[in-house]
Amino acid sequence: MTYAIVETGGKQMRVEPGRFYDIELLHVDPDESYSIDKVFLVHHEEDIHVGQPFVEGATVEGTIMRHFRGRKVIVYKMRPKKKTRKKRGHRQETTRLMINSINLNGTVLAEAEVKEIEEETPNLVQDSLPMVEEIEETVDAVSEEVEAEATSEEE
Repeated sequence: MTYAIVETGGKQMRVEPGRFYDIELLHVDPDESYSIDKVFLVHHEEDIHVGQPFVEGATVEGTIMRHFRGRKVIVYKMRPKKKTRKKRGHRQETTRLMINSINLNGTVLAEAEVKEIEEETPNLVQDSLPMVEEIEETVDAVSEEVEAEATSEEE
């Protein structure tokens, strides 16, 4: 397994190709590539490269998926017996980053597997026709039984 420890937004995190991470807001448009140069450690199979402070020539390539706001944090301050209360909320701006590859000196050590999805739109009308016919037959059978019971009760 190949992974790297990088710094982004003042925080250090372990990243692997093919996974996404929520980090501090990056001012890059969605669906654009982003490169992280501050790599502290790269682990590839049995090789470990430790930087002092950063690994020379190591980069982590990723794609910005989207920007969003995190959960709301409520800050409530109250001084008892003084009738003072402050209630404030905060939502942190966040960027979702998909890690594509880990590079060292221009060579790709690990790359995310790209899954090709065939976009085959199902024909819902034709797929549901057998179920509709089955339901209609059941409704007809039940209505015939109800009519038969009603006529037998009248007699």
